Amino acid sequence: SVSSIVPESCLLIVVGLLVGGLIKGVGEKPPILKSDIFFLFLLPPIILDAGYFLPLRPFTENLGTILIFAVVGTLWNAFFLGGLMYAVCQLGGPGLNHIGLLANLLFGSIISAVDPVAVLAVFEEIHINELLHILVFGESLLNDAVTVVLYHLFEEFANFEQVTILDIILGFLSFFVVSLGGVLVGVIYGVIAAFTSRFTSHIRVIEPLFVFLYSYMAYLSAELFHLSGIMALIAAGVVMRPYVEANISHKSHTTIKYFLKMWSSVSETLIFIFLGVSTVAGHHYWNWTFVISTLFFCLIARVLGVLVLTWFINKFRIVKLTPKDQFIIAYGGLRGAIAFSLGYLLDYEHFSMRDMFLTAIITVIFFTVFVQGMTIRPLVDLLAVKKKQETKRSINEEIHTQFLDHLLTGIEDICGHYGHHHWKDKLNRFNKKYVKKCLIAGERSKEPQLIAFYHKMEMKQAIELVESGGIGKIPSAVSTVSIQNINPQTLPLERVLPALSKDKEEEIRKILRTNLQKTRQRLRSYNRHTLVADPYEEAWNQMLLRRQKARQLEQKMNNYLTVPAHRVDSPTMSRARIGSDPLAYEPKEDSENLPIITIDPASPQSPESVDLMSEEPKGCSGLPPSPEEDEEGLVMRVKEPSSPGTDDVFTPGTGDSPSNQRMLRCLSDPGPRPEPEEGEPFIPKGQ
Repeated sequence: SVSSIVPESCLLIVVGLLVGGLIKGVGEKPPILKSDIFFLFLLPPIILDAGYFLPLRPFTENLGTILIFAVVGTLWNAFFLGGLMYAVCQLGGPGLNHIGLLANLLFGSIISAVDPVAVLAVFEEIHINELLHILVFGESLLNDAVTVVLYHLFEEFANFEQVTILDIILGFLSFFVVSLGGVLVGVIYGVIAAFTSRFTSHIRVIEPLFVFLYSYMAYLSAELFHLSGIMALIAAGVVMRPYVEANISHKSHTTIKYFLKMWSSVSETLIFIFLGVSTVAGHHYWNWTFVISTLFFCLIARVLGVLVLTWFINKFRIVKLTPKDQFIIAYGGLRGAIAFSLGYLLDYEHFSMRDMFLTAIITVIFFTVFVQGMTIRPLVDLLAVKKKQETKRSINEEIHTQFLDHLLTGIEDICGHYGHHHWKDKLNRFNKKYVKKCLIAGERSKEPQLIAFYHKMEMKQAIELVESGGIGKIPSAVSTVSIQNINPQTLPLERVLPALSKDKEEEIRKILRTNLQKTRQRLRSYNRHTLVADPYEEAWNQMLLRRQKARQLEQKMNNYLTVPAHRVDSPTMSRARIGSDPLAYEPKEDSENLPIITIDPASPQSPESVDLMSEEPKGCSGLPPSPEEDEEGLVMRVKEPSSPGTDDVFTPGTGDSPSNQRMLRCLSDPGPRPEPEEGEPFIPKGQ
């Protein structure tokens, strides 16, 4: 229950304090974490584990942001803190006056760097999202070059009688030598390790040994020439991993994975325990002014550096860093054992204030690990910062990722802009065409990327099933490809393959059929936007809309029709009116050849309700109109009601032709003819 509130690193430091107090209580001298032991034996496993399993895609996509935080941010912290501490020493009294500017700058360079061990210990427990984790952790890895350069630079300058401009320029250039030299050493050893793993198919037992051996040699070679050993280890792990995993067996891969995790965990535990023991065993010189000023200015420098650099970075980033992200980045700048070990390396002859420096460093480490490490989890929950989502990659996601990469590369080529997608595509083509053939043995060097990813995914699933004891429950989706991958068959020697054979093409089709079909079988969760709509609801809505449009159209046409609205009477009133004047409603004998207008009683003014059944105008049949026809007029009939379910407004009728519409316009505007009187029927009576 305690570990859910307090980070593991804090508990280990408390254990170290108890052990150191116990050893000192019985009269023995507690052991102190020596810098040689830390840098040669405890630090490399942690850095190798971080570099070998580094999430390469988010790291490369955010490399510019990480480098700005690691280089510019660390330089800002070192010089800002060193300059302010020099001012504090000049104003702090007789106990601090003897500390010069170079000593304060050296102290600032030691305490300014974010520690990767402390960041790993805290950030892996709070499960922060991948972007923030890679930004803070990447900064802690890459700021090692700046820390090493500044540390050795100020240490050498302290021995000089006078520092010239040339020394400062050479010190600035040494940063590029240390960082790029460390990367170059790591790349060389990574390529050698990958090339060696190509010839270990007959001696699988020693395959993991080569990974550890070449990585450690890269670290020692870099430290031998005062280069960045941390960057050498990261470069070696990143370069060797894709080629080594393609060559070694699955048992060797499992061995490397779990041995690295166990080794880094043991080193991390020992580092924090030794920090507690060394706190009890070491010589301390407490100065309130110096210690409190160091702690306060460390926090101020970190916050100001993150705010200013993020304001500049957001001008170029597509995905902006929000204020919540900036707070977590500033709050996650933890210090750890690297600062303590660098402070312990200082020489008493040139730095007589070493004990005071170590006391201030331990105070800052304890504050960042205990206070910031314990409160960052509730702050993440309080600010609702996005957490890491544990999702397994699928074939569908891999296909879409590759498709988007190709699409963005093509867009950059069309625009003539050589962005990182363009160079990434060039590097992938060079890797596929030349490097893979040299470093990967057998047929797998020519294997398409989709099949290689499918092999890895199926093998991971099979291993998980075996470990969980569910080997009898292997689903049918595990194809023969994965079974062949578990028990590889011996292939004929010197087999020449085309670019993409029929078998490979059929294998890709089978992979797609097997995996992409699962997306259609996936059950959907409840969502109000995906509910099945009522089919009758849509029909009713359409009918209501049509009736509303019909009423609006009826109101508009009231201004244009000269025929007065016919009031619909009840059946009793209709019978009474026909009985009183039967001749007015009696059809004529010669009314068969006359144009007949059908009027809908519901809306007599609507043009859709008027249909011309016989469209033979007078005088158009070739015979002159007789006087009787002029006096007979038109015969009006009531339109039959439409059948239920049909739309009586928008259903086209027989009178929708252009000639009928012209006739309608003629009838709606009769000209100067006088209107009938109120009591006069519309159809004139026979003479």
